[in-house]
Amino acid sequence: MTYSRDRPSRLRRLALASAAVATLLVLSACSAAAPQPKVTTIHSEKNTAVFQGGLYLQKDSIAALAASRLAASGQSADASVAEQIAKVPVAIWLGDQYDDTQVVRKIELNLAAAKKQGTTPTFVLYAIPNRDCGDFSAGGFTAEKYPGWIKAVTGALKGHKATVILEPDSLAMLSNCADEAAVRIPLIRNAVKELSAAKVPVYLDAGNSHWVQPTVMADRLEKAGIEYARGFFTNVASYYPLDDEEAYAGKVSALTGGAHYVIDVSRNGTGWKGTWCNPDGTGLGEHPHVTDGSTKLDAILWVKSPGTSDGTCNGGPAAGQWFPRYASDLVRNRVQS
Repeated sequence: MTYSRDRPSRLRRLALASAAVATLLVLSACSAAAPQPKVTTIHSEKNTAVFQGGLYLQKDSIAALAASRLAASGQSADASVAEQIAKVPVAIWLGDQYDDTQVVRKIELNLAAAKKQGTTPTFVLYAIPNRDCGDFSAGGFTAEKYPGWIKAVTGALKGHKATVILEPDSLAMLSNCADEAAVRIPLIRNAVKELSAAKVPVYLDAGNSHWVQPTVMADRLEKAGIEYARGFFTNVASYYPLDDEEAYAGKVSALTGGAHYVIDVSRNGTGWKGTWCNPDGTGLGEHPHVTDGSTKLDAILWVKSPGTSDGTCNGGPAAGQWFPRYASDLVRNRVQS
């Protein structure tokens, strides 16, 4: 029998090739078995990370400033009421009273204070064109000005822990001024996309449990970019019980791919009193807090600044101004929690 002179070399090459294949198979099996790192998105992040450290308490809130003014003018009883409200974390409202430079400064001051506290501030952006459809809280920027303002806000928030409540009533109120949709929805969609790209968790307007049907609200949220947002908010500046809001929000969440949500309980301590504008007999809701994360409800907040007027109704001053009599009602009838 004749053997090729290179037979041993061939055998060695075959052996080496077989070993290499075996090594690749082992590595592939190990890779498949090893747990893959989870990619955290704005939707999947835990609510305790979204509101890291809990809720920020602003030292110069509307209530705190009112307390100082009232005390200085000798109105000690009204000052005491304002001081009690000032002890509770409340969202910070940013509207067209702040130009681009001023809004950045306002944000930076509160971000710095929140960092010292180790908490997360919530900012309310309230400057959409034809805000409140021209009612008591009328105002807002023009459609040309609004995107630049949003860019300024986004630039100030980028890289910091904060959450944003984007334009209360803006989507729910389209039931009252449907003609605004053509301008408003694209502006909101662009705003949420920009903020979310900067990794700022955003909540969009979903009205409240007694306003817009869940299917209609879900459709508006989809058009406004809910897929880019953390979720939506309900009951801002309204009075409905938490159970009503959770039931409604659960339906809207199910219709929007399981979106998270927050609920304003600042003035729902005694429920609906027949009118939205400075009703008598209202009370502060339960203390705001981050939830345990067992549902899509991220946090129970005080978004509306309790004690501020809804407008010139029932003896109130202009919208957003401190209303001592109303503040006293809220504190007197507050929920004990």
